[in-house]
Amino acid sequence: MNMEAANAADKPAEKTVGKDFIRNKIDLAIKDGLDPQSIQTRFPPEPNGYLHIGHAKSICLNFGIAKEYGGKCNLRFDDTNPVKEDTEYVDAIQEDVRWLGFEWNGEARYASDYFERLYELAEQLISMGKAYVDSQSAEEIQATRGTLTEPGKDSPYRERAVAESLDLFRRMKAGEFPDGALVLRAKIDMASPNVVMRDPVLYRIRHAHHHRTGDKWCIYPMYDFTHCISDSTEHVNYSLCSLEFENNRELYDWVLRTLGLFPSQQTEFARLNMNGTLLSKRKLIQLVTQKHVAGWDDPRLPTICGLRRRGYTPEAIRDFCERIGVSRANSRVEYSLLEFCVREHLNKIAPRLMAVLNPVKVIIENYPENQVDWFEMPLNPEDPDQGSRKVPFCRELLIERDDFMENPPSKFHRLAPGKEVRLRYAYYLTCKEVQKDANGNIVALICTYDPESKGGGTPDGRKVKGTLHWVSARHAVKAEARLYDRLFTQDDPEEGLAEGQDFTTNLNPDSLSVAEAWMEPALAAYKPGDRVQFERLGYFSVDPDSTAERKIFNRIVGLKDTWAKIAAK
Repeated sequence: MNMEAANAADKPAEKTVGKDFIRNKIDLAIKDGLDPQSIQTRFPPEPNGYLHIGHAKSICLNFGIAKEYGGKCNLRFDDTNPVKEDTEYVDAIQEDVRWLGFEWNGEARYASDYFERLYELAEQLISMGKAYVDSQSAEEIQATRGTLTEPGKDSPYRERAVAESLDLFRRMKAGEFPDGALVLRAKIDMASPNVVMRDPVLYRIRHAHHHRTGDKWCIYPMYDFTHCISDSTEHVNYSLCSLEFENNRELYDWVLRTLGLFPSQQTEFARLNMNGTLLSKRKLIQLVTQKHVAGWDDPRLPTICGLRRRGYTPEAIRDFCERIGVSRANSRVEYSLLEFCVREHLNKIAPRLMAVLNPVKVIIENYPENQVDWFEMPLNPEDPDQGSRKVPFCRELLIERDDFMENPPSKFHRLAPGKEVRLRYAYYLTCKEVQKDANGNIVALICTYDPESKGGGTPDGRKVKGTLHWVSARHAVKAEARLYDRLFTQDDPEEGLAEGQDFTTNLNPDSLSVAEAWMEPALAAYKPGDRVQFERLGYFSVDPDSTAERKIFNRIVGLKDTWAKIAAK
């Protein structure tokens, strides 16, 4: 990948040029007579957790290809493990897919829709002598599976009679045996160089309540058996999955070929790997259950619901997925590329208003005490169609404490004693005096303004280099600002760990800080989900926990990439 583009948030990131290998493959098939409208893809998540940014890549690929070629994409839940599944995840996944801007073909589908068909096909394999019931334990099966350099050993039950295997399989279905007592295995080749083909398990006993089928079943099919048959049943001709399933493709093809089913084809692509975060569902679950974060939608997590709550836009995520492209080579993407895409989209759509997070009071001694000026300010100078709002200006203002220095260096272009700056859209301001408390802390700046500079200019045409944002102290609306940063201090959270440590050792203790925000009055009307730019501070969104009495704003992303500085500390 282009690492410079990924690291430089102030430079355009190159978009993928041309088509990826999957679309090229489809184009060749169309030239050979494939009807584009017959293209069928699917997105098959397990309903055992929340989707993350890695799933977004697969969603954009599967739904995107179907949309581009006029085909169809199914949403199918791989719900074959009742112990870990829940309707909460089903609902959340559907919400995430729709939020990203996609709609599936017809009703959502489930692997459990095909349980009867899967069972019948399993019996068919037994009858064909292509599957048998094994009485070995899971540990015994693993011990005889062999290695990459040594073949496996036949199960002592491999030559079990067809009638006996059928009888046992039916009794497994009837609930006669406890969990782990028996499994159904395909009868393929224990000496195969592909370990996946060494008599893989097709069914196991699991006495557990299923979120859709209840207690009807106590045996459940394994993923490798379920997935290919589900694809075939739905006539999926482009079954797209990540590279870790490359070795499983041989089994995928064997099942369909042996049973004489529609020949769905599996194609693998590289999954998304990102620096600065983790995309392992198991590790994300650990962060949630150990309460390192506030829940699945914590804005620091790479889950889609977390990114949504933080204020990321679906357009930015789709743009990110387009930029990283699709290939068969594993690589790592810089998190700053995702932030670049978010920043680029928000720059176009977000209204720009003023808020102060670390205030110091400014008293304009030559401004009439009871006077209020109302300035008409554009909501977005780059998009006049967004309109404007009125902002009050009075004798006492609030500015950022960092915008003032009592003894500044030569290149400090903000406020200092005797120095003149421009107040955004208002007047020129000059600091005359600094007021401090008994401990030497600055409590107020005594300033003067130039009445001739209203709107940002003067009759004599003099220029100032510094422009500050500000808020009228009398009219300021108080809010809470949640300032989010990277969740980990390392690009690779699992790098450099000592014995006994895990990735949580590299959690960033400063990934969340909370500040009081003092905002211009117009911001009080913004609703949960609304996104704005706090001028000179970054992009923020209104958190769902906000109330009419107290607004909470989440920082989405800064105005420029600061991660390189943070990581270097």
